[in-house]
Amino acid sequence: MTKRRARLSRPCPRPSGPPAMSLLKRCLESPAFLFFTRYDSYDAWEKDVTATTKNTTLSAALDRANQADGELLDSTDQNVFTYNEELSLRPVSDISHMRFLEIWVAHVKPGHYREWAELNKMYKAAYEKSVPDGHWAVYEATYGFPNGTYLFLTARKSAAELDRGPQDEKATMAALGEEGMKKIDELFAACVDSSETQIFAFAPQMSYPPDEFVKADPDFWKTKPATATTAKAEKKPTAD
Repeated sequence: MTKRRARLSRPCPRPSGPPAMSLLKRCLESPAFLFFTRYDSYDAWEKDVTATTKNTTLSAALDRANQADGELLDSTDQNVFTYNEELSLRPVSDISHMRFLEIWVAHVKPGHYREWAELNKMYKAAYEKSVPDGHWAVYEATYGFPNGTYLFLTARKSAAELDRGPQDEKATMAALGEEGMKKIDELFAACVDSSETQIFAFAPQMSYPPDEFVKADPDFWKTKPATATTAKAEKKPTAD
């Protein structure tokens, strides 16, 4: 999959205007990739699809890549998530220097959204107080995933930030106190059906980063395609 996507990303630039796309590669378990494209509205999404369709060069390249991907991929799917400002905490607006994305996925039980709202309000207040630089952005499933699916996205500059996790969690629990922790446990058991955490790494060679990302960190985002010299050096000599 990597070769197919990387091959597509350079010869077929996006038409001017549409949102940038960032790709992340899962760091654990079997290889998996996430392509994120942000839109400010559904109308903007429709306009991007229309522009892509009208761009015959890009559309043809995408069709060829999708055909080739069919031989390499186990499965693919597309989903739509909507930003939830109320559940988010100091979301990072500039991710140009970020290298990892930690994703906590929660599936809320039907009919238990009141407990879910209370759970998040309590935990968010305690975390905000205990971890001054703590942050996350929350997105709620709109299409594709089951209703009640939430993504908590935390961008990381380095894996070293993950080492602070236990310390931050301990400070948050202290802020909640014994009674608060008991209430959190009760609410979680009542409203969360299941949850999981994944860690992904940004893959610049398979992304369409916005110009501001490239300007802010060109060494990371401005990938270089293979040169003819490299290809020639790798070519095996033939016998006369």
